[in-house]
Amino acid sequence: MLILGQGAIARPDGAAILAIARRIAEESGLVREDWNGFNMLHSNAARVGALDLGFVPGEGGLDTAGILAGASNGTIKAVYLLGADEIDMTRLGNAFVIYQGHHGDAGAHRADVVLPGAAYTEKNGTYVNTEGRVQTGRRAVFPPGDAREDWAIVRAVSGVLGKRLGYNDLQELRHEMRKAHPTFSVTDAVEPQEWGSFGVVGELSDQTFSLPIANYYMTDSISRASETMATCTAAFATATSEATGTDG
Repeated sequence: MLILGQGAIARPDGAAILAIARRIAEESGLVREDWNGFNMLHSNAARVGALDLGFVPGEGGLDTAGILAGASNGTIKAVYLLGADEIDMTRLGNAFVIYQGHHGDAGAHRADVVLPGAAYTEKNGTYVNTEGRVQTGRRAVFPPGDAREDWAIVRAVSGVLGKRLGYNDLQELRHEMRKAHPTFSVTDAVEPQEWGSFGVVGELSDQTFSLPIANYYMTDSISRASETMATCTAAFATATSEATGTDG
């Protein structure tokens, strides 16, 4: 089995590292008809599901770095942050910022307009874990105040913008999602994927590998709002600079 962390491919030579990992997997017999021992460990919980949805820049589109650069130099006038707190808010410049999310984290503090969303405990949701397993979560409590489930906010905004989305409730939304992306039709199972070519053969940097997560105990808005996680940070995160197998 080979487990490749996302921090290893987030470097300038990441494509070359990915190509080497694929070669190791193939030459070591890690990928067979009855077994796939190649694993990608992502650093963001929603990334696998986003990739399943094709949530990547389209033709002529910008990635995160491009959006931040555009907001900084003024070519991008408005930015919609959908639960996005893990970016450098100072690079948004004078852009008009709309934040949709919960727990009042970094994005909410920078925003000109806040659309209060529901936390995962306050909504029915579809999630995809790091191995590509589709899972469903059920609402435990109702969201407080004016907070709404995220799909309902996006649906309402689409109507205001004159680009009304074609669903009126969660069931219709899930139907449309499964029709467009059949992988979401099967829950609690890992769907086999065709082994293809990925990575780009190239030069490797002599740069030392480093951990992509500075503080394991505060990696999202809910953790940063937790007194328990703050205690863990004080007790463990600042106690040593060396990583162990339990650092995540």
